[in-house]
Amino acid sequence: MSSSPQWQSDFVFTSHADIDSLVPEGPMYRLKRALLGRPHVTERLGEQRLSNPVALGVLSIDCISSSAYGTEQILTQLVPAVGLAAFSLVVPIMYVIVGVLVVVTSSYFDVIRYYTAAGGSYVVARENFGPRAARIAASALLLDYIVTVAVQCSAGTAALTSAIPSLVPYTLLITVAVVLLLIYGNLRGLKEAGAMFALPAYVYMALMFLTIGVGFYLHFVGHLSLIHIPAARDLVDGRLGSPGHGMLYGVTFLTLLRAYANGGSSLTGLEAISNSVASFRKPESRNAHRVMLAMSVLLGSLLLGLTYLAHWTHAMPYAAGSPTVVSQIVRDVFGGSSFGTGVFYFVQIATVLILYTGGNTSFNGFPFLASFVARDGYLPRQLTKRGHRLAFSNGILILGAIALVLIVAFDARVNALVALYAVGVFTGFALSGSGLVKKHLRERGPRWRRNVVINGVSAVTTSLVVLIFLVVKFTEGAWIIAAVGPLLYLGLRRLKTQYDIEDATFVADESVAPLSANAHGYVTRVIVFVDSYDLATERALEFIGNLNVASVRAVHFDIDPEVTRRLEQRWQQGRGATRGITLEVASCEDRRIERAALMAVADELRDPSTFCMVILPRKGFTSRLQRVLHDRTADQISNAIVHLPRCSATIVPYRAVSSDASTLLVDVARGGRRQSAGLEADQQLAARAAGVAPMGGLLGRRPARIAGRVHSLAVKQSTNSRELRCTLVDETGSVTLVFQGRNHVPGIERGTRLIAEGVVIPENRGGVILNPLYEIVAAPEHGE
Repeated sequence: MSSSPQWQSDFVFTSHADIDSLVPEGPMYRLKRALLGRPHVTERLGEQRLSNPVALGVLSIDCISSSAYGTEQILTQLVPAVGLAAFSLVVPIMYVIVGVLVVVTSSYFDVIRYYTAAGGSYVVARENFGPRAARIAASALLLDYIVTVAVQCSAGTAALTSAIPSLVPYTLLITVAVVLLLIYGNLRGLKEAGAMFALPAYVYMALMFLTIGVGFYLHFVGHLSLIHIPAARDLVDGRLGSPGHGMLYGVTFLTLLRAYANGGSSLTGLEAISNSVASFRKPESRNAHRVMLAMSVLLGSLLLGLTYLAHWTHAMPYAAGSPTVVSQIVRDVFGGSSFGTGVFYFVQIATVLILYTGGNTSFNGFPFLASFVARDGYLPRQLTKRGHRLAFSNGILILGAIALVLIVAFDARVNALVALYAVGVFTGFALSGSGLVKKHLRERGPRWRRNVVINGVSAVTTSLVVLIFLVVKFTEGAWIIAAVGPLLYLGLRRLKTQYDIEDATFVADESVAPLSANAHGYVTRVIVFVDSYDLATERALEFIGNLNVASVRAVHFDIDPEVTRRLEQRWQQGRGATRGITLEVASCEDRRIERAALMAVADELRDPSTFCMVILPRKGFTSRLQRVLHDRTADQISNAIVHLPRCSATIVPYRAVSSDASTLLVDVARGGRRQSAGLEADQQLAARAAGVAPMGGLLGRRPARIAGRVHSLAVKQSTNSRELRCTLVDETGSVTLVFQGRNHVPGIERGTRLIAEGVVIPENRGGVILNPLYEIVAAPEHGE
C-alpha cells in the first residue's frame, strides 16, 4: 500500500511527528515533563478516581492525624492553670468534642447524599441561602485549608524533633521542605499522590491502636506507670498550675473554653470528603458515605483512647512542642528496652509521616473547592483548568505558596498556628447545617423532621464553637482570620462583579447581519476556533462574511464538558446555526489547545489547492485586572499556526469599551508534542485492529479497513437532509466517517474506539467513507 494518498500534493502530513517537527517542545515544557512526567490525556481522568481504601487514606488523613495533637492542645490550656488537675478535666472535654464529631458527621451524611458535586458546604450555602452565604462559606473553607497545611506540617516537624532532638534548630527549614515536597507530589497527579499518601495513614492507625490496646491492658493490670514531671520552666507558659488551693482553683470558665476550642481543632478536615465527592469512584455518594463513617469512627476512637492514656500517665505538654504528649505516651507504654525503643521510633516515624501527609488533604480539597468557586465567577477562572497531570495545578501552587508564608511568619510553631485553626471549618459546618435545615423545611421529604433536628443541632453547636474560638483566641492570632476573612469575602465579590460586567458586555447581539456568500477568487477555507458564543464570536463571524471563502468550520475544543454543553445550547439558539455554520466539537486529549488547533488546520491543508484562514475571536480588555483574569489562548494558537504553509491566523478582537476593535493580528511562536494516551481502551483497540490500514497512507476510491479513536463529531443539517460526520484518527492521520440521514449513532461519541470498513473517497481534508460498516471496540474513558 502506498504511503502517500493520491489526493495529497506538495505538503503531506503522514503522522503526528510532522506536526511535532514544526512545533518542538520549548525549554519550559521540557522542564515540566522532566519534573512531572509525561502529561495525562483528559480521558485518563476516570483513572484518577479514588477507591474507598485510598480515599480513606488520602481524604481522612487530616482528621486522623489530628489525634496526634488534639489531646495535647487541650492540656496546653489546662496544665498552666491547674497543674495535675488538668488530667481530670481532659477526658470530659474530649467527650464533648467527640459528641460534636458525631453531630457534625450525621449532618454531613446529608451533604454527601444531596450534593454530590465538589463544593461541600459552599454548595449547600449557595443553593439554600444565595451568593452571600456562599461567599462566606468559600472564604472560611479556603482559609481553613491553607491553615491546615501549616498546622499539619508544623506538627509533623514537632513529632520528628521529639524522636531526634538535635533537629530542633532546623524546625522551620524542615517544615518548608516538606510543604515543597507536598506541592510536587500533588502536581504529579491525584492517583500518584493517593498511592503515596494512603500508606502512612494505615500504618499510623495500626500503631496507634496497638499503643492504645497495650496501654489499656497495662492500666487495668496495674503496670502502667506515671511519667516523670519535668521542671516547670520547660512546660507551656513556664508553670505547672496557678498558686492557690483546691482542685479547680485557677480554672476559669474562659480557661475551659480555651481548652475546648483548642481540642476542637481535632475535627478540622472533616469536610474534606464532602468537598471531594467527585473524586470517588461511582456511585460517588455511597462510597463517600462509607468513607465518612469509617473516618469518624476511627477518629473518635483514637481521640478517646489517647486522651485516656494521657489522663493515666500524666504526659505533660512542653513549651517547645517537643517531646509531644503522644511520644511520651508511646515511650511510657512500651518502656525503655531495646524492643520498646524500636517500637517508639517506629511509631514516631509513622506519626511524622501522617502529620506531614495530613496537609495533603488540603492539596486535594482546596483545588477542587477553588475550581468550583471559580466556575461561579468568584475566583479567577484559571483555577478551573487542569494541568499537565490532570491536577488543578494553579490551585495547588496558590495553596502551597500561602501556607509557606504562614509557616515562616509563625516559625512553624503549632501552639501559635492553632489559634488560626478551626474558625474556617466550623463556619462551614454551621452554614452547611443551617442550609440543610432550610432545605428539609422547604422540601419536606422522607424523614424530614429527623433531618431538621440533626442538622439544626449541628448548626447551633458549630456556631457556638466559632463564637467561642473567636472570643477566647482573638488576641492569640484569631484576629488574623477575623480580619482576612472579610477581605477575602470582598475580594470574591469584586471578582464576581468583574466577570458579570464582562458577561453582560459580551452578550451576543442578535441584530448582527447573517453571513453573505462570496463565490469568486482563490479557494479559501476558514476555521474559526470558538470558546464561547458572545459578541467577540459574532464579530469574527461578521468578519468572515466579508471574505471570499469556500467553506467555514467552527471548532470548539472540549476542555470543560459544562462549558461545551452551554456553548452548544447557545450556538443552536443564536445566529451561529442559522447562518449555516455547524459547530464542531473536538477532543483535546492533553489540553494543549494550540497543538489541537494545529492538527485541525493541517487536515484542511491536505488539499494542495486550499488556503486556510484561521479566525480567532478575542475579547479586548483595558484594565490590568481584566488581563490577569483571562489567558491569551488566541495568541498561543496564532503563534503555532504560522509554522504551516498556505495558511494565516487572524485575531479578531472585540473590545468592550470600543466598537472599532477590528485590528487583525498575526503572531509567531511554537507549540509542543502530543503524548499517547496509554489507556486501556487503546490497548483493547490494538488487540482487535490486526490488519487495518494506516489512515495516513490510504488511496482514494479503494476499499479500506481502518481503526482509531473518534476525535470530533459534527452534525450537518439542511432543509432536505442531515448527516453525522465523525472524524476517526490514528497515529498517521484521519478519515471522516459520514452517516447520512442521521444526527446520532448510538455508542459513537468523542473518545470511542472503533473499527470501520468502506470505500475511501478523496476529500479536501483527506478521505471520507460514506455509511461505513463499523464495530465499536471500547467506550470512551471520560471518568465514568
